[in-house]
Amino acid sequence: MDRRARIYVAGHTGMVGAAVVRRLRAAGYDDLVLRTRAELDLTDQAAVRDFMAAHRPAYVVDCAARVGGIKANMTHPAEFLYENLQIQNNLIWSARDAGVETFLFLGSSCIYPRGCPQPMREDYFMTGRPEPTNEAYAYAKIAGMKLCEYLHEESGRNFVSCMPTNIYGEGDNFDPETSHVIPALLRRMHEAREAGAPEVVIWGTGDSRREFLHVEDLADAVLWLLAHHRAKRFLNVGTGQDISVRELAERIRSLVGYEGALVFDATKPDGMPRKALDVSALHAAGWHHRIGFEEGLRRTYDWYLAHVARAGMPV
Repeated sequence: MDRRARIYVAGHTGMVGAAVVRRLRAAGYDDLVLRTRAELDLTDQAAVRDFMAAHRPAYVVDCAARVGGIKANMTHPAEFLYENLQIQNNLIWSARDAGVETFLFLGSSCIYPRGCPQPMREDYFMTGRPEPTNEAYAYAKIAGMKLCEYLHEESGRNFVSCMPTNIYGEGDNFDPETSHVIPALLRRMHEAREAGAPEVVIWGTGDSRREFLHVEDLADAVLWLLAHHRAKRFLNVGTGQDISVRELAERIRSLVGYEGALVFDATKPDGMPRKALDVSALHAAGWHHRIGFEEGLRRTYDWYLAHVARAGMPV
């Protein structure tokens, strides 16, 4: 990649987008085009088209999406499907019209079927229906990935996708209503410790298994993919290692120093029983993660203490 190339990072104020911007700048890429939601509404087709035509970036990294945990996905499926389709369609199509050289679309592990063989290989994509608790988000991501594939075939343009596993780290969303499992558990156990609460109730049986990748590792993978990935088929991005929600909760309890009980509410959904990625294709191509899970959890909790808990922020 030419370090003089203009790069647009969509969604740069979110956890993933912000990490991508930090990684690009650290690598010497200075011509970055960035817009906040207030400056550019990505659901506005005309605004996105005009923006892309005016700035004509050589590379686009699509980190923009409406995201949330199981509760948010189950409560607002229509909004998750509609808003994500709008955002990604506007970005992908306007990038095509503006002559963007490389467009990198970030998918989600929820694209894989609920009963998918484990670990999940790229070949298992679209071999069954997604997990019902987040199928609206999954269908939006599937549509974006297929649109990039079709444009890759039709135009020969390098419109490609990657499929990250569950991401966590500094800058995560700690909102109790919309956060994913790691920030949710970190916040709830910290607050339970501070309040002296005797127990923390956790959705599900605790038996479901998840894989987690630190956001700085994902940002590093994004830079690698921009420079090396030229195939129309997406690549999984993760660690290839998973953990049960129960073990995750125990690790977070130990990290936070919470001494109360963990109560698993089996009347609430577990989501997909297991989501572990086969990352052998990415490893064979030359990229590996670097941040261990214990280090990543500690860094995430330290960020929460500095930017949310001690700062007195509501989320």
